[in-house]
Amino acid sequence: MKTSNGNTSIVDMFEKGKVLKICAPMVRYSKLAFRSLVRKYDCDICFTPMIVATDFMQSVKARDSEFTTNESDRPLIVQFAAHDAQTLADAACVVAPFSDGVDLNCGCPQRWAMSAGYGACLINKPELVKDMVRLVRNQVNNPNYTASIKIRIHKDLRRTVDLCQKAESAGVSWITVHGRTAEERHQPVHYESIKTIKDSVSIPVIANGDIKYLRDVESTHQLTGVDGVMVARGLLANPAMFAGYEDTPLECIWDWVDISIEQGTQFTCFHHHLIYMLERVSSQPERKVFNSLSSTSAVIDYLQNTYGPVDDLGT
Repeated sequence: MKTSNGNTSIVDMFEKGKVLKICAPMVRYSKLAFRSLVRKYDCDICFTPMIVATDFMQSVKARDSEFTTNESDRPLIVQFAAHDAQTLADAACVVAPFSDGVDLNCGCPQRWAMSAGYGACLINKPELVKDMVRLVRNQVNNPNYTASIKIRIHKDLRRTVDLCQKAESAGVSWITVHGRTAEERHQPVHYESIKTIKDSVSIPVIANGDIKYLRDVESTHQLTGVDGVMVARGLLANPAMFAGYEDTPLECIWDWVDISIEQGTQFTCFHHHLIYMLERVSSQPERKVFNSLSSTSAVIDYLQNTYGPVDDLGT
């Protein structure tokens, strides 16, 4: 997909009847190494972790640590937390040559984000969201570069519909809807609300929340009519989920080891991902031993001794 030279847009990937499979922005987790892994297993689009736009613009150190990519890391959306249009647009211009779009986080419910004016508090500021989307579209010198938003819903869904319609009028490329309010954590996803939003706009809508298996992708599509699904925890537990695996296959685990070594992934991150991947396929005593390992070589020895090399799989 040619996006870096501006010839095509991610929007062209949305086709009637097709459900795009998307890796969610995840703080600490949806970094380059993990994106490289899920792309091997039928993930269509990846998001970076949320980056605070002000820090990104003020600090070279923040830019270098928060945003790493390579030529095969496409299509890629960079997600920012921002509360003023100019800072967001400036950040978008910096990352535009290396990505396919930016996404404004209007859904993070964490207290620090809300108190700083970021995340889910933006769903109550539709005019500001409009201005932010519009300025990104006007300032990035590439008509195919996308500007999207990721939101949570209001208790009064009419307010959410109004927000989405205002964003659409400002030129938003698509909207991702996490089907819970900012106060809800583990309550059931409001699929009927996502469907209402989908029916109220003419741009693509992506559903997010509680998608753990490939079959959930299809059932969510059936319930809501959305154009794509975004997955966070389901992919952490099983990065091969979109390829139809019920649990993380051994092949995927060894792919993660290879990618992590190749990219110099920090041990803590390397280990944490494996803890997630092995959770459903290992016993509690095994997990206790694995979780206590403290070096890459110890992890590799454990994997080889417990599961065998990938060649033993016949895959």
